[in-house]
Amino acid sequence: MYDNREKNTTFIKSEALRLGFMSCGISRAEFLSDEAPRLDYYLKNQWNGKMKWLENHYDKRLDPTKLVPGAKSVVSLLYNYYPPKQTTEKQQESTYKLSKYAYGEDYHFVLKRKLKELLHCIREEIGHVEGRVFVDSAPVLDKAWAVRSGLGWRGKNALLLTKQKGSFHFIAELIIDLELKYDSKVKDYCGTCTACIDACPTGALEEPYKINGSKCISYFTIELREELPEEMKGKFENWMFGCDICQDVCPWNRFSTPHHEPLFDPHPDLLDMTKGDWEELTQETFGKIFKKSAVKRTKFTGLTRNIAFLKNKDSN
Repeated sequence: MYDNREKNTTFIKSEALRLGFMSCGISRAEFLSDEAPRLDYYLKNQWNGKMKWLENHYDKRLDPTKLVPGAKSVVSLLYNYYPPKQTTEKQQESTYKLSKYAYGEDYHFVLKRKLKELLHCIREEIGHVEGRVFVDSAPVLDKAWAVRSGLGWRGKNALLLTKQKGSFHFIAELIIDLELKYDSKVKDYCGTCTACIDACPTGALEEPYKINGSKCISYFTIELREELPEEMKGKFENWMFGCDICQDVCPWNRFSTPHHEPLFDPHPDLLDMTKGDWEELTQETFGKIFKKSAVKRTKFTGLTRNIAFLKNKDSN
């Protein structure tokens, strides 16, 4: 039985790398007892803001067997999205910015296709395996599972950090009813550094390792459907969709290397957009540039609201 676990684990990890994933770790599918207090604290303090769906499916967030009956293993995977230097150089202070993860095609669809292929390969090689794939679209605490799977540690910016590549990666999961060889957690290497906490312009990182989502620029520019609060004027530092500040200042991200995923390359017109172009953005241009992008989540009305807020940041 042990030999099968070892063999199957080796196969799954090698297939994950073949499909382009940066790394793969595996943990036992069990109740996340250490995450329950963290989730309770987050919700009790209403750090989810208007994201009320985070209050739903509490049990499923902590117990993977409620998502996949009979689940034995959680396979966690990382996929690099850090753009080439010539791409980031064009997204400078002189124009409005969007988070690096949103440059190309929506990662939900890109990674889900790869995960489904991985599950297909597992079934072809091992036999009948029940399971489901997850890419930030179901009540799964992805960072908690990635930590348990030894892929990295939770940084003081509440993101998953790795010594090898930093934090510019997507996290995905495959929960299956197959027993495998499990990985161990890695050490926390944040040390005394507080670069991310010091750099956050809205004070969202109220405590080390915890983020008040209701104060995050990403929350305001993507999730909030209402008018942006006046007290936040002048604090967004030209971010019109998402925010990378706490990642850009993280020392571990000096090890980030460009991705090799063509689907994550930006639309050719995107990087040439000036502030004036964004301020005159039309529905047609929005649809053209962001046809398959995650930016569609905020919709044309949301993005133009954000741009207007940034444009008028110095007005009374």
